[in-house]
Amino acid sequence: MKMIIAIIKPFKLDDVRQALTSLGVQGMTVTEVKGFGRQKGQTEIYRGAEYTVQFLPKVKVEVVVPDDMAERVVEAVQTSAKTEKIGDGKIFVYDIERAYRIRTGDTDTDAL
Repeated sequence: MKMIIAIIKPFKLDDVRQALTSLGVQGMTVTEVKGFGRQKGQTEIYRGAEYTVQFLPKVKVEVVVPDDMAERVVEAVQTSAKTEKIGDGKIFVYDIERAYRIRTGDTDTDAL
C-alpha cells in the first residue's frame, strides 16, 4: 500500500477530489495547512500598507491506495492540480506497512 500526500492550492481541491473519485479512491483526508516553498511567501497591500505573507494557505490531501493504483493516483493529482504557475504544490509517496479498520478489524487493503 502507498500513502500519497499532495499539498495543493485550495481552489484546486474539487478538481482533485473529482479526479480521485473517478479512479475509485474511496476516501481521503483533507487538512487546511500553511507553508512556503520556492515562492518564499508573497507581498500584499492592506489599507495602503505593504506587508509580506510568509506562509501561504494550502490544502493537504492524504489518500492510501493499493500499490497498483499509486501511479495513476499521482498522475491524476498532477493533472488536476496543475495551474502551471509557481506554488502548484508537491506530491509525496510513502510505503504503508499496515492498515486497520477500527470498526470491523479489517486489515491492509480490506481496510481501505
